[in-house]
Amino acid sequence: MPRWKPLPAGLHPQVHHLIVRLRALKDRGGLSTRQLAAKTGYSARSWQRYLNGRSLPPREAVEAAARVGGLDPVRLLALHETAAEHWGEGKAPAVDVPLSEPPPSAEPATELRPYGSYPRLLVRAGAVALVLSVSLALLLAVRNAELRSQLEHARADSVAATPSTVTESLVPVVYTCRLERSGGRWYAGLSRTTKAVVAYTHVGAEVAEAQCLLRRAGVSPGDIDGVFGPNTQRAVVNLQKRNGLVVDGVVGPHTWQVLRTADPR
Repeated sequence: MPRWKPLPAGLHPQVHHLIVRLRALKDRGGLSTRQLAAKTGYSARSWQRYLNGRSLPPREAVEAAARVGGLDPVRLLALHETAAEHWGEGKAPAVDVPLSEPPPSAEPATELRPYGSYPRLLVRAGAVALVLSVSLALLLAVRNAELRSQLEHARADSVAATPSTVTESLVPVVYTCRLERSGGRWYAGLSRTTKAVVAYTHVGAEVAEAQCLLRRAGVSPGDIDGVFGPNTQRAVVNLQKRNGLVVDGVVGPHTWQVLRTADPR
């Protein structure tokens, strides 16, 4: 098992936890960095950055690593989502600005520096620190705005390809099921997808569509709120057991097929 370098002290605890889980996944599989790169499609150099805390791994890399390690990626992806919200938080980079310089060896030991040189250095150090703080605040504000925009778009667009996930700013939404049968398939009027993958912590119209069809099939997911929570996951598991599917609590193509065609009970 490799000896891992200590992670940077300034990492947020959620980011630290994600990287530790990825390191354990790599160690458990007995994979070298090059082997992990070959199996996930991300370069060895990229994995070195991810596993040493210098760069946040993308969602696809985390999912690929989970599947290589034989794990259900849902929980690891939920941890990645939380880590992504906190990436960049922590200690600001240190700025190496000297406050004084040693006098040249040729100068007498008693010679004093010119009046005003210390204040100038202090002002310069303060200006650099202020610029770094403002830049970090702006980056975090832009990131938060992007996340809110993505969540609103996922609710407004019923055919979005990738579901959003639960965040602290989530506002409850109540969806209406409008069941109809077309071409031998059942639809609830919220999404016509048959392939989108929705899982625990996802939100949006695809989740609400699945909840409507779960209720029609006789397994109650709780409220039709578009939030894939514990009740919805429990209903999906019961449906999968009843129909001989792989029981993973995730609505994928095979589970959609059953939801679209199952007779009500």
